[in-house]
Amino acid sequence: MSRIIKSFNGEVVKRTARRCKERGIVIPTFQQMRHPETAPAAVKARLKTVGLWDVDPANLFRITWKNDPQSGLFGAPNHLEIPQVLTGVKARIIGLVGKYFPTGAHKVGAAFACLVPRLVSGEFDPDYHKAVWPSTGNYCRGGAFDSAVLGCTAIAILPENMSQERFTWLAQIGSEVIATPGCESNVKEIYDKCWELKADPRHLIFNQFEEFGNPVWHYNVTGPAIEDVFNLVKTPGARLAGYVSATGSAGTIAAGDYLKTVHSGSKTVASEALQCPTLLMNGFGDHRIEGIGDKHVPWVHNVRNTDAVAAIDDEDCMRVLRLFNEPAGQAYLAELGVDQATIGKLALLGISGICNLLAAIKAAKYWELNENDIVFTIFTDSVEMYRSRLQEQTEAHGAFTTVTAAQAQTGSLERQGVDHFKELTFPEKKAIHNLKYYTWVEQQGKSYEEICAQWQPEYWTELFTQEAAHFDHLIEQFNQEVAHS
Repeated sequence: MSRIIKSFNGEVVKRTARRCKERGIVIPTFQQMRHPETAPAAVKARLKTVGLWDVDPANLFRITWKNDPQSGLFGAPNHLEIPQVLTGVKARIIGLVGKYFPTGAHKVGAAFACLVPRLVSGEFDPDYHKAVWPSTGNYCRGGAFDSAVLGCTAIAILPENMSQERFTWLAQIGSEVIATPGCESNVKEIYDKCWELKADPRHLIFNQFEEFGNPVWHYNVTGPAIEDVFNLVKTPGARLAGYVSATGSAGTIAAGDYLKTVHSGSKTVASEALQCPTLLMNGFGDHRIEGIGDKHVPWVHNVRNTDAVAAIDDEDCMRVLRLFNEPAGQAYLAELGVDQATIGKLALLGISGICNLLAAIKAAKYWELNENDIVFTIFTDSVEMYRSRLQEQTEAHGAFTTVTAAQAQTGSLERQGVDHFKELTFPEKKAIHNLKYYTWVEQQGKSYEEICAQWQPEYWTELFTQEAAHFDHLIEQFNQEVAHS
């Protein structure tokens, strides 16, 4: 019995299959997203003529870390190693790059994994339902993309203070948009709006913070992609020492659960904003690290597998964003000895990617990692989502100069320390887990029995290893129905 798929409606499946046939849609399995080279030959031929970010059914097969922007097909997972001259640590720090997903951010994978199980089981009827995507930014973009491909109505919910680029893109793709009060940290306001929408049965809510398809996708796709990169770059004696991910919706951090199964010594570090240190100290507040909603512990977070928490000052993130993208900053980095090829790729880090980089530096310093250690993280999206934020920084603080570049490099990178970093004890992990009660049991209708069950490792092992296989079986059946429609 699936924890995610609660029912099967054959009539809806048949209607949806006819819709997909008319629109030329074939749905990739989780295995094909993990191994995109196994995509059907017809899909590969089509991809050679389709842009990376086009709203085209073929791009469902680009919901993978392995897109090659040059050939249009697939290769090694997209990744970027940040040189020691920037990190200041002996350990190697490597991030998976999210820019080359459709929509330019990896959240399209989480959106796919929340929608498709409901689609191929008939729980979601695109002829009747509107797909509601509560988000702090990139997830609703992924949901809007998936919905546009299907030709169904998407409703994106996101805080009003998110970057203008997000709202512009959503309008262009034809999504309905609801802007809720506040910024990145105002997740409860999003949930309140979802409760309002639930009064209409046509609204089906795909809440990434509680939808298990989100972490299941990252466990089965992102985790193996990191393993692939490690095997590609490792040298004799290399250790996969750690994995750093912002908690956000607690989907991406599930890749750390997978890595522990193949590298038992790997540590999983949750990063968050110092201005809203929910995990570090049950804190609250507003911050500017877009893409990592907080003030609560997501229902889908396997807290027991999280080894440490790193809280990052959002001011450091904004300074490094300018350092990596302003001409004066790039010139200063060149003087430090950063090669031009690397400087040209630093725009692959958006604000939350920079947050993850700084947390990885903290982790390397805290555990005194050396040249044999590799720490992996996620560069969720790129600077393309934040050009307006760069302009705002110039308006607020003036032009970025050699002096401010030196201040950013020394103050936000070189001097990044082990402050606001906590290695979690067993009781501390359980204390964080217990915070779920107030959001999910008291407010969102989850059960006392299930929150207790979530503390047991078996709960997550079964979820991560069994659900994807179940999804793939239904996807294959659905694709056969499409072919015969």
